Amino acid sequence: MSQVDELERAILSRAERLAGEFRDRAGRSRDNILRDAAERLRGREAREEATAKALSDRIFRQQVQASELKLQTHLDRVRWNLVLDVERMLADRMRNFMAEEAAYFAWLERLIIEAVTLIEADEIVVTANATDQRQLARHWSQLTAQLPDDKTVTLAAVESARDTLGGVLLHSADQRIRVDQTFEGRLERLRPRLQQTILERLLPGGFETSSLFTG
Repeated sequence: MSQVDELERAILSRAERLAGEFRDRAGRSRDNILRDAAERLRGREAREEATAKALSDRIFRQQVQASELKLQTHLDRVRWNLVLDVERMLADRMRNFMAEEAAYFAWLERLIIEAVTLIEADEIVVTANATDQRQLARHWSQLTAQLPDDKTVTLAAVESARDTLGGVLLHSADQRIRVDQTFEGRLERLRPRLQQTILERLLPGGFETSSLFTG
């Protein structure tokens, strides 16, 4: 064999080894590229899934909040209507009570006597609606005889009558102390308790909206 043939074989052998190395290297590069691409794909899918889940959770929370608000608005409207119904019933009962003149006047007298003892003032003014003031005026001397001697209690003029369904309002002469025992004044003090009672009857277990949308 000539030196030329040996050189040719050596070159071919070297070329084959290099080709093999390049193939192996290319295979490893391809595997790395595919692995990196798969990891990036999984990462992107995970991010997209997390984004979609966050968006879905936000939409769900918004829907729950909207439903809660709608329910609360409905309950507020129902509660307010019930309060108004009860107030109308109380006004009717008050009118029926006022029709019983003897019992009603005795009640007015008791309100005045109790309020006079509470007001720490020497001069006190009593006001009521025009009808009640005229009735009080007819029996004023009998009523004042039951009041403390150290206090001067006067009945306001009919022209100063209050726009009230019934009851009385007493105040010191300087207007600094007031005891409101009119129907409207007593009802205003009663309203928060009335609303609370109605709400407790509507929702005896309390208003917990989360139980309406989960479980």
